[in-house]
Amino acid sequence: MLVQDRKIIKPSKTQSTKPQEHFNFSTWVSSNFPKIIVISLLIVTVAVVFFVRNDAVAILYSGKSRSKSLKPIQFPKISFSSIPPNSDKSSPFATFRSERWIVVSVSNYPSDSLRSLVKIKGWQVLAVGNSRTPANWELKGAIFLSLEQQAKLEFRILEYLPYDSYVRKSVGYLFAIQHGAKMIFDAEDRGEVIDWEVGKRFDLDLFGVDAMQERILQYNRENPNRTVVNPYIHFGQRSVWPRGLPLEKVGEIVHEEYYNEVFGGMQFIQQGISNGLPDVDSVFYLTRKLDSEAFDMSFDEHALKVALPQGVMVPLNSFNTLFHSNAFWGLMLPVSVSSMASDVLRGYWAQRLLWEVGGFVVVYPPTIYRKDEIEAYPFSEEKDLHVNVGRLIKYLVSWRSGKHRLFEKIMELSYSLAKEGFWTERDVKFTGAWLQDLLAVGYQQPRLMALELDRPRASSGDADRKEFIPRKLPSVHLAVEESGAVNYEIGNLIRWRKSFSNVVMILFVSGPVERTALEWRLLYGRIFKTVVILSAKSDVDLAVEEAHPDQVYKYLPKIFERFSSAEGFLFLQDNTILNYWNLMQGDKTKLWITDKVPQSWTTISLIGNNSVWFSKQAKMVKKVVNTMPVHLQVGYKESSTSEPSLTICSSEVFYIPQSFVGDFVDLVGLVGNAKIHHKVALPMFFMAMDSPLNFDSLLNTMIYNTEALSSNPSDYYSAKVAAVHPWSISSEPDFIKLIRLMAAGDPLLMELF
Repeated sequence: MLVQDRKIIKPSKTQSTKPQEHFNFSTWVSSNFPKIIVISLLIVTVAVVFFVRNDAVAILYSGKSRSKSLKPIQFPKISFSSIPPNSDKSSPFATFRSERWIVVSVSNYPSDSLRSLVKIKGWQVLAVGNSRTPANWELKGAIFLSLEQQAKLEFRILEYLPYDSYVRKSVGYLFAIQHGAKMIFDAEDRGEVIDWEVGKRFDLDLFGVDAMQERILQYNRENPNRTVVNPYIHFGQRSVWPRGLPLEKVGEIVHEEYYNEVFGGMQFIQQGISNGLPDVDSVFYLTRKLDSEAFDMSFDEHALKVALPQGVMVPLNSFNTLFHSNAFWGLMLPVSVSSMASDVLRGYWAQRLLWEVGGFVVVYPPTIYRKDEIEAYPFSEEKDLHVNVGRLIKYLVSWRSGKHRLFEKIMELSYSLAKEGFWTERDVKFTGAWLQDLLAVGYQQPRLMALELDRPRASSGDADRKEFIPRKLPSVHLAVEESGAVNYEIGNLIRWRKSFSNVVMILFVSGPVERTALEWRLLYGRIFKTVVILSAKSDVDLAVEEAHPDQVYKYLPKIFERFSSAEGFLFLQDNTILNYWNLMQGDKTKLWITDKVPQSWTTISLIGNNSVWFSKQAKMVKKVVNTMPVHLQVGYKESSTSEPSLTICSSEVFYIPQSFVGDFVDLVGLVGNAKIHHKVALPMFFMAMDSPLNFDSLLNTMIYNTEALSSNPSDYYSAKVAAVHPWSISSEPDFIKLIRLMAAGDPLLMELF
């Protein structure tokens, strides 16, 4: 109590006239000594008895606590077939019915976000109060359930709910179902629905013909050990992870190699992504920004929605999730775990049970915007997540039940989770009360369907694999390591571009140019001065020039003349992939060709060879050699064998520096109208222009697979060599596959597609 708060005692009006006697302490003690001894002994005796008794009680209580902790968890005995109905008889909204509900928990007066939710057409907002909610809370258009009104609903779950927590939303779910709900949008009072339309991204109609025939992208099941994914990667933010993702998984930032597809109509739980402040855990929130800085992130709104197959899970929350009636049983928020873990645990629990009715979860592009209020919550609130979530997911995926009705399976799983320590017996009882309340308000449990988890997993063929390359959106909130990686990637691109900015690429395309020309230019145009595309047939619109496949070399002098100031010219066939990041060590003043790659460059003896084609080609070569200027003729003869032979090079890739362009043009002129094949003319030219000993060795280590293209190129592709052959590109999906592989050497390629 403060001094100014103390009461001042006023003197009595009646004053005594008798003089005060002086008190003598020693005299008083001597006269009362026997009494003092007796009273002191009495006090000590009482104190001893008190402390001994309390020690005994403490020991007894401790023993009782230990015995209680060892007491087996009781499995509730419930007869689901004899649950009496519970209709709303007490609230002012007893006769009200709506099929679409938005359920929020409120602790403060109505926010601006909540006022905007009320304005969404066709949806009824239900605000569930708790002990912190102002007594005079009111918002026009919303139904508000105070603690007093909740108590009058006579739901069984009320016995287990805390008074000051958002998990009281469970009352709101039951109220909505009791009043005709067919779908429930689980929301919060600080999230604004984008464009004020819940159905803009979410799928509201699941039973129409179009909805059931829609094909939805689905994460693949190629890796049987993968049980959880980070959906933020799919939507463009690979450096962010959702609350509830096991921390050991946050470093897995590679996107899907490919997707499968699944028919729609069974996405009973739909999770939306949040712009602004996404659903992140305290580890992310407290380590990725300054204390005074607010998150304001954006995810890819154009990304395709993506489904989760059985066996793979995703974190779900309680503020941006749409539940259809077949999954209403999964709305239950556990009460024996921390508040920040309740909805995440619910999400994993519900996903596992959802598989039992043939349903699945779909994650959608941004559906709401959440403003960051810069209110951090302590890490301790999430301890149940970070300690147990990885083990929980593993347990749920492996869990099996022999029960024949859904609610029986739900009870069995809830009981098992308590035995495993994921929640306590309180949630087992709570689950029983929840299921009984569901039946009492008229809910009918869905029928079970065959579980796909235990079926043999068929391998995905190319026809079943769907391509989707997520965008990588900029994020201000990057870890130091990732930020450094991005800077390093950009730095590499600048170095490559600087090195080859005056080198012209000449690309011969044997495939359909209308499907690939633009992609080739996009891929290699980032590095080289320009990309000149040649093909058997010209295409003016695509700037594709005509050149006969067997004599492509005859067209090169025209390109040399057009780009007379170029440092050099790199020729490439579209059946070979160029890993340009490995060209930096090449000497651009020397000739490059595959003379040390035996599958590409070979010398065939003509002795005893009866091939007419080889004979004709050799005669034409000899004729040209005899007309060569002295320096070219001498160079060729020193490089070739003395016995009659013909050197052939498939010439998939070669480089000609500007200093050799003149000789190359002269050699083409010497060939004239002779029909020397491209594979024969190129090695002849190169041996004439310079000694093979002087060729740059850059291409000697290229991968040259002689197997048919029917084999999987990704099996022999390597980002560590200069070139890879063979390859087949005929469409954009083929490019996407290639880009994913080449991204190992140039990660910024992922920004292209």
